[in-house]
Amino acid sequence: MKRFIIMIMVLSLFYTCKKDNKEAVEDGNTSTFEQPNMTKNLAKYVKFKLTADISELTANEREMLPYLIKAANIMNDLFWYEAYGDRSELLKSISDAETKRFVEINYGPWDRLDGNKPFIEGVGPKPAGANFYPSDMTKAEFDAAKLENKSSLYTFVRRDDNGELFVMPYHKQFENEVNEVSQLLLKAAELAEDKGLQNYLRLRAEALLNDNYQPSDLAWMDMKTNTIDVVIGPIETYEDQLFGNKAAHEAYVLIKDQKWSERLAKFSAYLPELQKGLPVDDAYKTEAPGTDSDLNAYDVIYYAGDCNSGSKTIAINLPNDEEVQLKKGTRRLQLKNAMRAKFDKILVPISEVLIDESQRKHITFDAFFSNTMFHEVAHGLGIKNTINNKGTVRSALKEHASALEEGKADILGLYMIQQLNAKGELTDDIKDNMVTFMAGIFRSVRFGASSAHGKANMIRFNFFKDKGAFSRNADGTYKVNFDKMETAMADLSRLILTLQGDGDYEGVARLVSTNGIIGQELQSDLDRLSDANIPVDVVFEQGAKALGL
Repeated sequence: MKRFIIMIMVLSLFYTCKKDNKEAVEDGNTSTFEQPNMTKNLAKYVKFKLTADISELTANEREMLPYLIKAANIMNDLFWYEAYGDRSELLKSISDAETKRFVEINYGPWDRLDGNKPFIEGVGPKPAGANFYPSDMTKAEFDAAKLENKSSLYTFVRRDDNGELFVMPYHKQFENEVNEVSQLLLKAAELAEDKGLQNYLRLRAEALLNDNYQPSDLAWMDMKTNTIDVVIGPIETYEDQLFGNKAAHEAYVLIKDQKWSERLAKFSAYLPELQKGLPVDDAYKTEAPGTDSDLNAYDVIYYAGDCNSGSKTIAINLPNDEEVQLKKGTRRLQLKNAMRAKFDKILVPISEVLIDESQRKHITFDAFFSNTMFHEVAHGLGIKNTINNKGTVRSALKEHASALEEGKADILGLYMIQQLNAKGELTDDIKDNMVTFMAGIFRSVRFGASSAHGKANMIRFNFFKDKGAFSRNADGTYKVNFDKMETAMADLSRLILTLQGDGDYEGVARLVSTNGIIGQELQSDLDRLSDANIPVDVVFEQGAKALGL
């Protein structure tokens, strides 16, 4: 039997972000393997129990939850296939319980918080296209292939017995699984007392069978009064680092916090005004953001698939369909209980190590919540289509689109807070948001190069450093320079919005290669967080039992 041991590497002077050919991943066959310390690897994650107050749910709503959780759980199987392939064979080959657990957390043998480095001997680098494409397929071969729907969000590219490429729709590849999920959603729909939720569940059940998700996305946007919610299906394209085309399966089961949601409801109305005031030429802000966008707070009670791999999402901005966004806007879901877990268990301990003592008073949960919330709202700003007929921003920027979009949302979220604070709509000290934002960069950079969010934070850190937005003290702590940060915020906003509007693939690639790196000094500071046993992210105890159902 093979020995399964973790690969320990000396980090080079620069830590390269994900690239077309996954240069960030070292060749597992040329590196020295040693006996793995899986206890240390597992310590990157801190456990957290996902619970919510279900006492005010109706009997039907409580009865719905197990159906939705069962449907969500099936997304784990689909994402395993997309991220790796044959899950059962891999897990059967592993005897060590800690190694097996780390594989399960990562949905494969590559460490998602360490640039997707393999931690099992002989595995080798993770394919940039995960399991969406043949591992031996080149970009040139894909570009030359005359295949209908080859770039669809909802198709695999496969190779036949003659070596020719062909397209396999998701609903065909996963026929048995999506049929089961569809039936579970229909059972939940029968129990739904909210008509909007009932309609959405029925349309989503149909979409899983034919890969036509727009009708259910529109129905999801029309839901206004539901307490129970579920996000389920192939959604984000982060896992496809070859082209950024393929959507991966995931699911969230959620319960709306009605009181918090009431506090947040008014902010989406400011989007058109904020769009006009963006610090960029008028050509890059001609699109009118949808005003039907919802902003609500939820307790999340179940994660599955893509969103449950590696670093966990604490806020959602959907749908991704540009046509739906322009017509209806988006819904922004703040996952309050998961957000609180990351603040208490990760962000506060990070600030005690890396933030100047005089500014630690500015690390607050309200600022963390606001920064995260307005990140999601800011996805609605800017434009979705290039200004020079290169198509959508997402299609023009390809595999770099997600990282740049996350960077845009981060910096414009802080811009929105600044603008609303000036208008008197927010009463918190803007310094709280800036210092908490700085601490948040350290938190997200630790997600590594395999994460679009991590890459976006690396770019922003280096940009802010060049602009003097912060300074590093002799003791290795950081201090925000508030005036210079405001200037850097405007400059970075302008740069990102221009790159998106121009569909400037080469310009974004240059930005990633120059700013998307972790220098030796920063890496040594991040290492201090690990030495202090501060976890990088969370893993959840979740499901019907955790809820007491």
